[in-house]
Amino acid sequence: MAKRGRPIALKLLVLLFVPLVSLVGLWAFAAGLTGGDGLRLLEINNLVSNLADPSEQVNIQLQRERLASVELLAGKETSAQLARQRETTTRVVDRFKALSKAQRDVSPEMTTQLAAVYRDLDRLGELRGKIDKASVGALEVINGYSVMVDSVFRMYDKMILVPDMSLYRQARAVTMLGEAKEILSRERAMIVAVLAVGEVGGNERTAFTQMVATRRLLFSQALSHLDTGLRRPYEQLASSPVYTEFLHLEDAVRGPATATGLPASAATWPIDAENLWVAVERNQFEAVQGMVKRVTPAAVNTLVKIGVAGGIGLIAVVMSIALSFRFRRRLARELAALRAAATELSDVRLAGLVERLRKGSREPERIEPLDVPAMTSEVRDIVQAFNIVQSTAVEAAVGQARLRHGVNQVFVNLARRNQSLLHRQLLQLDAMERGSEDPETLEDLFKLDHLTTRMRRHAESLIILSDQTPGRGWRSPVPMIDVLRAAVAEVEEYARVEVLQPPRMALAGHAVTDVVHLVAELVENATLFSPPPTRVDLRSTVTPHGLTVEVEDRGFGIARADLDAFNERLASMPEFDLAESDRLGLFVVGRLAARHDIRVMLSPSPFGGLTAAVMLPAALLTDQLALTTGGR
Repeated sequence: MAKRGRPIALKLLVLLFVPLVSLVGLWAFAAGLTGGDGLRLLEINNLVSNLADPSEQVNIQLQRERLASVELLAGKETSAQLARQRETTTRVVDRFKALSKAQRDVSPEMTTQLAAVYRDLDRLGELRGKIDKASVGALEVINGYSVMVDSVFRMYDKMILVPDMSLYRQARAVTMLGEAKEILSRERAMIVAVLAVGEVGGNERTAFTQMVATRRLLFSQALSHLDTGLRRPYEQLASSPVYTEFLHLEDAVRGPATATGLPASAATWPIDAENLWVAVERNQFEAVQGMVKRVTPAAVNTLVKIGVAGGIGLIAVVMSIALSFRFRRRLARELAALRAAATELSDVRLAGLVERLRKGSREPERIEPLDVPAMTSEVRDIVQAFNIVQSTAVEAAVGQARLRHGVNQVFVNLARRNQSLLHRQLLQLDAMERGSEDPETLEDLFKLDHLTTRMRRHAESLIILSDQTPGRGWRSPVPMIDVLRAAVAEVEEYARVEVLQPPRMALAGHAVTDVVHLVAELVENATLFSPPPTRVDLRSTVTPHGLTVEVEDRGFGIARADLDAFNERLASMPEFDLAESDRLGLFVVGRLAARHDIRVMLSPSPFGGLTAAVMLPAALLTDQLALTTGGR
C-alpha cells in the first residue's frame, strides 16, 4: 500500500507559520499606528448598509403612512390605499430589524438606542388599531409617528464615528437637515388635518408653531455647518419661490386669523407643501451621496498608508510565498472543483432525480460519477466517498419511487374494483327501495344503502391518495345545502350532526364530489372524537374571499403542538406516508383541499373540542338563484 502523504493543513502550517507570524506582527504594528481611523471610516460602509439606509427607508415609509393616516381621518384617503402603504411600511421595518440585528461590533450605546428604536416601532400596531377605530385625533396620530422617527434620529447621533472633525461637522449637518425634512413631513400632515376641519384649533396652532420654529432652527443651523459644495443647493432652495411660498404658508397657519376659518389661499397649501417636499427630498439625497463620496477617499488614503507600512513585512515573507504559491494554487483549484462538483451533486443531480421520481419517472437516466482531477490524496478520497454516497442515494431513491408507485397502483386497483361493485350495489339497493313497501324492510335497506355509501367513500379515499380522481361528478352547480347534506349522509352517526341553513349559494359541479368527501371526512372525525351524546354543528358563513364551512364538535380537543402540526400539513398538499396510516383522513383532506385551492384550518372550539374551518374560494361558488338544470 502506498504511503499516504501528510495532511494539507500540516503542510501549509509548516510552510507558512514563520512568515505569516512575521507578517502579522509587522502588519499589526503598522495598523496600530495608522489603521484605527481608516478602519473606523470603513465601518461606516457596514453601518450604512445595515443601519443607515434601512432606517432611512423606515423613516420615509413612516412619513408616508403618517400622511396617509391623517388623510384617511380627513376623508381624503381610502382604507385600501392606507392598507397598501402599511404593507410597505411593515416590510421595510421588518427588513431594518433583520439587518440591524445581524450587524456586528455594535457599541453598547448603539445597542441601547437600537433597543429604544425597536420598542417604539413595536407600538406601530397599537397606533394603527386606534386609527382604524377612529378613536384618535389627527394631532395624536402625527405625534405617534413622530416618536418613532425621532427615535431613529437619536440612533443616527450614535452612528457618527468619523474621527475627522470636518467630516463630523458635515455629517452632523446632513443629519440635522434630515430632521428638518422630518419636521416638514409633520407640517404636511398637519396642513391636511386643519384643511379637513376648516380652522386651526388651539392645540394644533401650538403644535404647528413648535414645528415651524424647530424646522427653521434646524435648517439654519445645518446650513451654517455645511461647506460651500453641500450648502449651495440649499441656499438656492431658500431663495426660491417654492420656499418663500411655504414660509408664507407657515405664517398663515400659525396666525390668529385661522382660529375661526381658513383663507381662500388655503386650497393651495397642500400643493405648496408638496413642491417644497420634492425639492427637499432631492437635496437631501444629493447631500447624503456627497458625504459618502468624501468618506470613501479618506478611508482609502489611510489604508494606502497602512499598506505601505506593512510592505516591509511582505518582503520578509516573499520567499515563503514564492515557494508555497504553487502548492496553494493547486490545492485551491482542486478544492474549488470538489466544491463545485459536490454542490452540483446535491443541488442539481440528486434534487433533479428526486423531483423526476416524484413526477412518475421509474427508470431515471444514469447519473455519471464525479470527475474531479486531483493530485492530493485527501481530495481523491473525498471524491471517491462522494461517488459512493451518490450511488447509494440513487439506489435508495429509485427503490422508494418503485415502492411508492407500486403501493399507489395497488390502492387504485383495489379501489376501482370496490368502487365498481359498490356502485352496482347502490343501484341494486335503490331498485329494491323503490320496489318495497314494508317499513321494516325499507329501514334495513336504507341502513344498508348508508353503509354502502360510506364504503364507497373509503374506496375513493384510496384513489385520492394515489393522485387519481374518482369517477363520480356533476356538470352543473349544486346548492350548498345539498352538498352539506350529502356529506353528512356519508357519516355513520349522521343523526348527531346538525346542519345549519347555509347561504343561498351553489358549488361548481366539478368540485362537488371532492368537497362532499372532504367535509364528510371532517364530520366523521368530529363524531368519532367526541362523546356520543354531544352534538356536531355544521354551519356556513360568507366571507370576502368565498364561503367558510365550519365543523365544530364538543370533544376533548388535542394538544397545541399536534394542532399546529396538523395545520402545517393541511396548508400544503401532503405526500402520503405509509408510516402514518392512522392519519389517512388527514392526508385525504389535504389532497382534496390542494386540488381546488381550498384552505382547511383546525382551531380549538369554545366547547372544548375542535373547529375545522373549510374556506371555499369564490371561484368555486355561484349564486343559487342563477342555477340552471344540470345533470349528474
